[in-house]
Amino acid sequence: MRISSDRARLSQKKTLEELRRESKATEMETVYWSDRDGHFHRSIYCALIPSDQIERALSKPSWDLSHGGGVPGTSERLIDGEWKVEYLRYGDDRGIEPLVIDREFNGIREDYKEISEEFRLFHNLYHDKNSDEYLKIDDAGNETKVAVVKPGLVQIRLKEIRQFLAVKEMHLSIQFDCVERSAHCLEELAIEKGGVEQRDGLMLWRLYHDDFGGSSSHRAFSRLWGKRLVVPLPKSKSGFREFGEKPEEKHVEFVIDVDENGEEITHTCDPDALENFFGTNPDAPDYLTPVHFRKQVLDKYYQEPGKYSVEDSLLRCGRLWIMDLDSHHAEKVCAWLGDLGQDLPYSEQLHWRSFNVPPEGRMSEVYLRRQLQVQAMESDQPDLLFKERYDDLKTLSIEHLGWQLLQPLRSGDQHHLQSLRIPAANEQRDFDELVLSLTKILIDSLHVKRLNSLLSEEQQEGVGEGGIARLEAVLTSRNVEDADKHIAFLRNLQSLRSSSSAHRKGKKYKKIAKQFNIDDQKLRDVFAGILWQALDFLNFLTLLVRGGRAENAEQNRSEEMYAILDEMVGFVDSGATDGSVNHDDLIYELRTKP
Repeated sequence: MRISSDRARLSQKKTLEELRRESKATEMETVYWSDRDGHFHRSIYCALIPSDQIERALSKPSWDLSHGGGVPGTSERLIDGEWKVEYLRYGDDRGIEPLVIDREFNGIREDYKEISEEFRLFHNLYHDKNSDEYLKIDDAGNETKVAVVKPGLVQIRLKEIRQFLAVKEMHLSIQFDCVERSAHCLEELAIEKGGVEQRDGLMLWRLYHDDFGGSSSHRAFSRLWGKRLVVPLPKSKSGFREFGEKPEEKHVEFVIDVDENGEEITHTCDPDALENFFGTNPDAPDYLTPVHFRKQVLDKYYQEPGKYSVEDSLLRCGRLWIMDLDSHHAEKVCAWLGDLGQDLPYSEQLHWRSFNVPPEGRMSEVYLRRQLQVQAMESDQPDLLFKERYDDLKTLSIEHLGWQLLQPLRSGDQHHLQSLRIPAANEQRDFDELVLSLTKILIDSLHVKRLNSLLSEEQQEGVGEGGIARLEAVLTSRNVEDADKHIAFLRNLQSLRSSSSAHRKGKKYKKIAKQFNIDDQKLRDVFAGILWQALDFLNFLTLLVRGGRAENAEQNRSEEMYAILDEMVGFVDSGATDGSVNHDDLIYELRTKP
């Protein structure tokens, strides 16, 4: 049995079939491979060959570029009786270039493989260092894995290879060298000694069999080596602007109305096919035709805050594209028909079409006044207002206090703020995740160390752990009006997080659910109510911070504690016998002081 299996291995039939297989354009092509054990050694390496040297390259199976090659070097020539040294970028005067480069450091540092810088820049590839993958980002913001580097293996997608070859006017030579060994001699294996060389189109290989000499445990071997050339795409398909064909613009048809029978009326969002203010296409719908969508259309963008940003009346994808939208509705999102075609890539239009619904009602008053009357209108949606007030508090805290009441979120937590919203669906999972996010923003981010510095040693006695307790102690020590309401909200929010997001739901959750009236409302409405309370809390903190004066904050530490506290709540004599501070009087006093 061992003899028959070794005979099959040394024939290298399966290896040759795999090497001859033509990959599809979207498949990964192996451009470097090294694999070995006691019975075999298989390797692949590649070289970029000028297209006018195809026949020379296919005249012999030996490699045109070996491992360690493709790096700067020199050549020395005798010209007019004098030796001249010429610098060669790739160490080769035949125009052969590397696609994968061996980086070797003589055992001082770890060796690794590197993909040609020119190839990476040509396709503007992003290197994900964690996975050692190279990603190509298209105009819509979609990412495609183009190359991957693993120990002993480098693969690159064939389409991008052929596009690169097109502009370079080169072919890629996939060079291979595969050795199989057997403990049996050729006679036992019934294999003749010798070799055969064969060419098939743009592939050339040689298969050779022989016996080992000496005392090796292996007595026979076969060696398959050669090359297969990959042809370039036409330059028009290279994807390079100066050579490429202008891609056909595609546009989706959206539902813009219904007829007398309730049937949907659709029309393309192509701006060139719509009526505008200059009399173009007078029989077509107007550019500013409202199109309506289910609220879930934005979930995709909230779930990828690293790529997309959903803002007040705006949707962004990095710096690639931006679109205006009416996000000031509880149940829907609206956009102008022309903007959908003008600003959204075709792939995104398809996404929006799947959430398209017949129009019902008008666009929001906020959006209409902003868009058509150029009026500065504040949103009436708590999630949009929350982010605006959060930024205001951050700016005012730095300006007046020199530090932030709510510490900035770390990079790994920023998605909690970016994805904060009124959920589109009544899903428990979404509700729990949003409660967790809001808790991180408002409670976990309270600057405990700074708050603690505002309390004397005597005031710190008996104060519980955590930001809520510290904030409560600071506000209580100054009899700040309305503090109890906001502290109670924070404690309820923390209890809701602890009994829902952080642990299994049980009696504690049922108890706190009554506090937020969860059983009698839709979860999305419950969270909207929570956001309104959170917004009220931010307004409360903003009022305290805005009443401060930052110029006294740089005194010695003994005075600094009271100076910062004075800046937070104002140190205004309200005339109240209980020592409390009236917010309206406080603002009046501060505004009238020089």
